[in-house]
Amino acid sequence: MNVEAVTIDGYGTLVTLCDPVPALRAALRARGVMRTVRETALAFAAEVEHYVARSHEGRDETTLALLRRDCTAVFLEAAGTSIAPESFVADFMASLRFQEVPGAMSACHRLSGSGLRLAVVSNWDIGLHEHLAVLGIGRAFDLVVTSAEAGAAKPAPQIWELALGRLGVPPSRAVHVGDSTDDAEGAAAAGLRFEPAPLAAACERILA
Repeated sequence: MNVEAVTIDGYGTLVTLCDPVPALRAALRARGVMRTVRETALAFAAEVEHYVARSHEGRDETTLALLRRDCTAVFLEAAGTSIAPESFVADFMASLRFQEVPGAMSACHRLSGSGLRLAVVSNWDIGLHEHLAVLGIGRAFDLVVTSAEAGAAKPAPQIWELALGRLGVPPSRAVHVGDSTDDAEGAAAAGLRFEPAPLAAACERILA
């Protein structure tokens, strides 16, 4: 096996989001704002669209706080409320709970048990470290690198260059597993072999 390291996408490959709508509706209702499931889901979708293009902006505590406030403001505006974003940030963040993609961690343990070094490389703000710690997932990896730390989002190759530089592994001896065209295109631009998610199936191909 000529592979020394595997980089793994975060959202959709390693973890996924639990439905935030019930918690968001409850937080709005506590402020006297009644919204349907559909209205709340559409408002959250607007926030997601805003966040995805800006996740790399949350690079330290100050910029992360600003990003979270702005994302909360987008949600509240889309929900048609006059709630001050600063007063709702904690509620909004509390609604974001993640869970492991089924089979992902067992695959990670197989890969690391085979002597491979593992890194999460994900379009995310620096808060990803906290989310992985809550799930107990971060310990399975040699490092976690976000687009915020790299200063650019996938498909730009910088995130892989940073991760592999820290691992001391050349791109030709690394594989990336992800679930999007940004993963495939970015990995190719950085010189890595690409394997599509799910991680459990990719693990079998990598170790074959």
